[in-house]
Amino acid sequence: MADRLQKLIANAGYGSRRWAERLIEQGRIEVNNKTASIGDKAEITDRVKIDGREIDSSRYLEQETKVIILNKQAGVICSNKDNEGRKSVYSLLSKESRWVMVGRLDLNTSGLLLFTNNGDLANKLMHPSSQIDREYAVRVLGQVENEDLKKLTQGVEFDDGFAKFNQITFGGGQGANRWYKVVLKEGKKREVRRLWEALGFKVSRLIRIRFGKIRLPDNLKANQYDYLKPEQVKLLLDAVER
Repeated sequence: MADRLQKLIANAGYGSRRWAERLIEQGRIEVNNKTASIGDKAEITDRVKIDGREIDSSRYLEQETKVIILNKQAGVICSNKDNEGRKSVYSLLSKESRWVMVGRLDLNTSGLLLFTNNGDLANKLMHPSSQIDREYAVRVLGQVENEDLKKLTQGVEFDDGFAKFNQITFGGGQGANRWYKVVLKEGKKREVRRLWEALGFKVSRLIRIRFGKIRLPDNLKANQYDYLKPEQVKLLLDAVER
């Protein structure tokens, strides 16, 4: 069955539909050796090229959207390849599908990671316009005052844009190290750490515990994964439906 070209490209995991539309408008996509136009349709058997390079349109073709939740351990990388030989999250996953990662966690951050066989869903979940909550448990070294919490929710201007926590709650602890739960709606690189560091605090531990309405299960051990239930997958699909 033929689909809109931008949907086909997004489903294959190459980028969002809006990204594909921009490339079509710029004349950078061909279908069967003809320059594509907005509104064109294609099938997975057609030869689709981006900037002259043929793509695999069937790369993430599945009848059913599946989502895996992984409890990443600190020290495990989120890349497919690593020159230092470190363990990758992809080595921990089921080999039944080709998985698209929904966002990333840096090397020293642990917790919830989602993967899906639906490239379009992954791109929508990661897009800033989706405004999906990401919640982290963060252990902070230093004496945090109410004024500091106010500044973190008002926001900090960085070179790559404005960032803030939408919510901060105290999570326990005594002495120099205290836990906080923070919520933000975007996933800029090292955003949680950078916000605390901007006020002079050191983050000694960081765990993602929630993405949207999906929480990290208490019984999911480090570097173990599980499949989301159909009703949980529907929550993610509904979250990006426009």
